Amino acid sequence: MIKALVIDDEKLARRRVLHLLEEVPDVEVLGECSNGKSAILNINQQKPDLIFLDINMKDMNGFEVLKNISISPKPIVIFVTAYDNYALKAFDVDAFDFLLKPFKDHRFFRTIDKVRKISTNEADHNFEKRIIELFNLYENRSSRTTELDKLPVKQGNKTILINPIDILYISASGSYAEIFVRDRKYVLRETLNNLCELLDDDKFIRVHRSTILNIHHIREIVHSGFSELDARMNNNCLLRISKSYKKEFLQKVGL
Repeated sequence: MIKALVIDDEKLARRRVLHLLEEVPDVEVLGECSNGKSAILNINQQKPDLIFLDINMKDMNGFEVLKNISISPKPIVIFVTAYDNYALKAFDVDAFDFLLKPFKDHRFFRTIDKVRKISTNEADHNFEKRIIELFNLYENRSSRTTELDKLPVKQGNKTILINPIDILYISASGSYAEIFVRDRKYVLRETLNNLCELLDDDKFIRVHRSTILNIHHIREIVHSGFSELDARMNNNCLLRISKSYKKEFLQKVGL
């Protein structure tokens, strides 16, 4: 019996994986985790054979979770991500696999079939080697200072290449991001966490769990009652600055 743990900060994403696992008779689900901190705790305590791990979570990324695993043998890791990025190229599918959201049922069950073919020793041996490589890739990418030239957004049968300079702000809408550029709005299936990694942090700042703004397009800062703060953008839209982001925002704009 394969013991599995599902880790994702999106409830619907966890439900999806858990629902599919109900159809796999030789997999026992140990539980689910909604953040990296609880994932580390549960992996080290419950010692699963298999984990479904979201790469980008609110408190930490999947690589940081894996770096803090102390159990032996190590679990088989199936990465679950909505972002087809640099890491996918590095996966050794004999020891790892990934599910790109939204994935089809048959893709999920094909992944389970791969898991069945991996021995414990093989998974444990490849874990150390592959995680070191993946984490190095992550750190190298995080340390890059080159600004993103264009942000590709697919619109019907076209792909629009948006210059980040023109972006006023970005709002989360479910599993999508709404990108506001002057008098237009584009919708992209992407998380704000991933967009924060891509965009230049000298220009873009997270001001709310559902909002990123370009500080160069702020017209004025509005001080409301009860110490609340808003940013009025060049398109006259008023964006609330969350209390948890307020200090960083004020430092960024020099106040």
